[in-house]
Amino acid sequence: MKKFKYTLSFFCALFLMAISVSGQEIVELKKPLSNKIVIKLMFKNGSITDPDGKEGLTFLTSNLMTDGGTAELTKSQIDDKIYPMAASYWSLTDKEVSTFTFEVPKDYLEEFYPILRDLMVSPSFSEEDFNRLKSNQLNYVEQVVRASSDEEYSKKALEDFLFRGTNFQHMKQGTASSVKAITLDDVKAHYNKWFNRHNFTIGIAGNYSQDFLNKLKADMNKLSDENPEMIVPGKAEMPDGMRVEIVSKKNALGSAIFTGFPLEITRANDDFAAMMIANSWMGEHRKSYSRLYQKIRQTRSMNYGDYTYIEWYEQGGSYQLPLSGVPRSSNYTSIWIRPVQIAESLQQQYPELKEIKVGHAHFALRMAIREMDLLIANGLSQEDFELTKKFLRSYIKLYIQTPEKELGFLMDSRFYGRQDYIKEIDALLAKVTLDEVNQAIKKYWQTDNMCVTIITDDSEAKPLAESIRKNLPSPMSYSQLVKEGLGKEILQEDDEVAKYPLNVKEVVIINDADTFSKTDGVVAKNK
Repeated sequence: MKKFKYTLSFFCALFLMAISVSGQEIVELKKPLSNKIVIKLMFKNGSITDPDGKEGLTFLTSNLMTDGGTAELTKSQIDDKIYPMAASYWSLTDKEVSTFTFEVPKDYLEEFYPILRDLMVSPSFSEEDFNRLKSNQLNYVEQVVRASSDEEYSKKALEDFLFRGTNFQHMKQGTASSVKAITLDDVKAHYNKWFNRHNFTIGIAGNYSQDFLNKLKADMNKLSDENPEMIVPGKAEMPDGMRVEIVSKKNALGSAIFTGFPLEITRANDDFAAMMIANSWMGEHRKSYSRLYQKIRQTRSMNYGDYTYIEWYEQGGSYQLPLSGVPRSSNYTSIWIRPVQIAESLQQQYPELKEIKVGHAHFALRMAIREMDLLIANGLSQEDFELTKKFLRSYIKLYIQTPEKELGFLMDSRFYGRQDYIKEIDALLAKVTLDEVNQAIKKYWQTDNMCVTIITDDSEAKPLAESIRKNLPSPMSYSQLVKEGLGKEILQEDDEVAKYPLNVKEVVIINDADTFSKTDGVVAKNK
């Protein structure tokens, strides 16, 4: 009888357990039928542990651990060795954690494991690898972040604005001056201090043995014994009124907008479920049914999409579903208005618009704020509430389609003091009421006090700044052909949006070259 109970338990479809051994928390996800083993190591450090003047150090250290060699093998030799195994590994550094992920078919686990072990406990930190990765990181902060995607640029600029003066302000990749200041000795010291055996969680998924897990725990216990005092994450202060920073960039193709304000709750709070429903209805990431998408993209064809968020969304321009490995205790609500046209491009396309001075950015910003105000004032209808809740309860299950993703969200759950966030949030969604959602909207959302970042072309920056600063009317600019095909209701709404007052307190223009250059909040401005 005892043997039967053990067999039934062992071969259950999902078995979760968390224990603490030698300062390590273990998150287990048993998958007896899986032929792949997934191992994750999450360190509680992140970019908030970067020393002053060495911002980007945690990011560089993590990259050197996974994109460098070991004491026994070079990076090239590792790549050659694991290719036939179909194994892979990578790191993800965020504001408060750094996570290392390893995936390998079960048949190659024993052959692959020494590489995993040595990458973590005896990385080579060679001068050659250091110079290569430091150069890549410097290129990112000096060039790529500004040149590759204005959408991602505006997103990072908003965080710089919201968290100015705190350890949450700087990009995890650092700034140009800070990356240049990092030495190889800095990396080695940071590795010993913050990638230690006291501040990380082990996650493992698949059909692994207890003997293997014991070996993994014992080897990870060989990490540094340093145990520094944990860094307190910075918090965003609520701005006084609407504060706007316009980044003037040469040859920008449009105006990319990101705006937001602090949000006092995270996944740790039960109210988060109610706000997920509100957020999904207003602007679910990359979903065409949401309110902002319908108003700005679908009806007016102003851009590719418009979305809202109640937590950080990693690489939103690339991924349809949220990634794990980016849990944060400092949170904010944000609105992403994908690039809209500037006056110069509209003038070139449509002769009838040759007299306009400002493109669509001011109108789009007003429309997004107005829609949020309407939701705060009126709340969701019963029908919208039921449909959105039903959608979310199905949609969140897509977050964990693979063992790697499922394990990642389980580990994030522990960061927030939960056991299994996906199951727990589904239970909360199941029981939340319309009144609770509408009350939460009024409690946590407002539009009077916001930070706004707009990346736009040099030709647009000054007229846009004047329009926003003075709350000038911002009529929607359609070609004559498009305008003739629109209904009276849309044109009437356009008139209301064009004059919608915003609580603007300050508008500044920042030169593109001056963004992310300092961490004390001082940037070159033109008021």
